Amino acid sequence: MQKFSVGSIAIPADGSLFLIAGPCVIESPEMAFAVAGELRRIAETEGVNFVFKGSYRKANRSSGSSFTGIGDREALEVLAAVRERFGMPVLTDVHETRDVELAASYVDVLQIPAFLSRQTELLVAAGRSGLAVNIKKGQFMAPDDMAFAAAKVAATGNSRIMLTERGTSFGYHNLVVDFRGISQMAATGYPVVYDATHSLQLPGAGNGVSGGERQYLLPLARAAVASGVHGLFFEVHPEPALALSDAATQIPLSDFSGVVKELQQLARCMQSIHSH
Repeated sequence: MQKFSVGSIAIPADGSLFLIAGPCVIESPEMAFAVAGELRRIAETEGVNFVFKGSYRKANRSSGSSFTGIGDREALEVLAAVRERFGMPVLTDVHETRDVELAASYVDVLQIPAFLSRQTELLVAAGRSGLAVNIKKGQFMAPDDMAFAAAKVAATGNSRIMLTERGTSFGYHNLVVDFRGISQMAATGYPVVYDATHSLQLPGAGNGVSGGERQYLLPLARAAVASGVHGLFFEVHPEPALALSDAATQIPLSDFSGVVKELQQLARCMQSIHSH
């Protein structure tokens, strides 16, 4: 398994999960700092490591009238401030090759959105940044095809790659997670992350916004941990009902500590089983 570090975090973490978490999009400095502060508290209490995530711009909204961001530099500066104030690495997604240079100067991890996971020029540009790259599996891709996406990044000399499972399209407005995919993607030699938020989406099913089924978060996250995933991805928000994107699937910040605690306990159980 390819091993590397992001800031002070080892990926994959020995005997523990690492977590990517934060709001869907940077809505304001105050909201981002509130989330980061709670993540820092959970990290210290539960002994887990976090990469803070937040999109600086949402380029793939269902409706053209949906919120896309507070401004590129403004949002990226918030992400950089989170890293400085709370001592955790930060991640954001990029949608075009021209986004890479700007975003890379503020963050530690560049994320390739699922619907762009075959875009060769974008993958190569992200690889050339030298930053860690998290590639989300396209909803239309077989898990073993992610080896080709990873190879495009690795061809730049950058092997700091993560692969993220986020469900597969199943008819219209629905996603299904095939947990065989975690083992299949791990066979590429790169750490695998399970996206516990976007796997719950009902894409485009909310009259111009994506719906979702948040009630299945813990059952599917438990299954991912039991399947041997290396990391977990969550979107969290102080008040999901008021979130400016992905309101149906973000986790209430006040509930997140209990979620992390349970999944850490399960991860330790799995580690104990494998050690025997």
